[in-house]
Amino acid sequence: MLGNFLIGLREGLEATLVVSILVAYLVKSGRSHLLPRIWVGVAIAIGVCVAITVGLGLLGRQLTFQSQEIIGGSLSIVAAGFVTWMIFWMAGAARTIGTELRGQVDAAAHGSGWGLVLVAVLAVGREGLETTLILWSNTRQATGSALGEQTATPVIAALLGIATAVVLGYLLYRGAISINLTRFFTWTGALLIFVAAGVLSYGVHDLQEAGVLPGLNTFAFDVSHVVSAGSWYGTVLKGVFNFSPQTTWLEAIVWVAYVVPVLTLFVRRVRRPVQPAPAAQAEPQQRAAA
Repeated sequence: MLGNFLIGLREGLEATLVVSILVAYLVKSGRSHLLPRIWVGVAIAIGVCVAITVGLGLLGRQLTFQSQEIIGGSLSIVAAGFVTWMIFWMAGAARTIGTELRGQVDAAAHGSGWGLVLVAVLAVGREGLETTLILWSNTRQATGSALGEQTATPVIAALLGIATAVVLGYLLYRGAISINLTRFFTWTGALLIFVAAGVLSYGVHDLQEAGVLPGLNTFAFDVSHVVSAGSWYGTVLKGVFNFSPQTTWLEAIVWVAYVVPVLTLFVRRVRRPVQPAPAAQAEPQQRAAA
């Protein structure tokens, strides 16, 4: 599924870039002996995310259908919120993330040094938790089960995205390739808005199936006779845009109510000119005064 690949690529690259910045700064500042603590933090973050994923899968098998739908719908809404926050955070922090991380490293290294473990856990775990929730939601949407027997394709797609991100991150670290990261995060951020909208609307659908929300059988449109869910183009639309041939009115309203304002705010955010730093503003004035 292209949607899961995109999630793995985007979130994986964010996490990889953060780790690369941490590693590069420690090496260049002569504190290579602290690198194992970064890797400990990364390992802890990955372990926690894997444990949450397995826990969600085991929990889903033990619950009734209604309970699964309620939990699944709620977590889908939470996942959409995580994605939205990360989209806007990266849009604003892409140009200054290196400076912020170096400041955190300096503050952590001045103490016992174990603060670096926490920095790595939070940096990687943030991306991992978001990936876990949205992958779980997308897997349920694609297979109708929570990490059951038919989840190989979605999981493999996400793992391929993460693997691609790790390779790209390593090549960037070694200076072998150059990527306009601002443009990359802008385009992937715009695409992820539609992915998050699909996850959000599917969460609403879950709550409708559980009887928490009304309107399960009231469709805004039904094009299942034109776009078959089992066709290749139906699969592509489902994987990229989370498109459902049968969409209820409530799902459609939630989708539009999310995409229109969020996409508008995102475009305004990325088109906002970068404000020069105070030091950079003061320097020309000091030269003119001299």
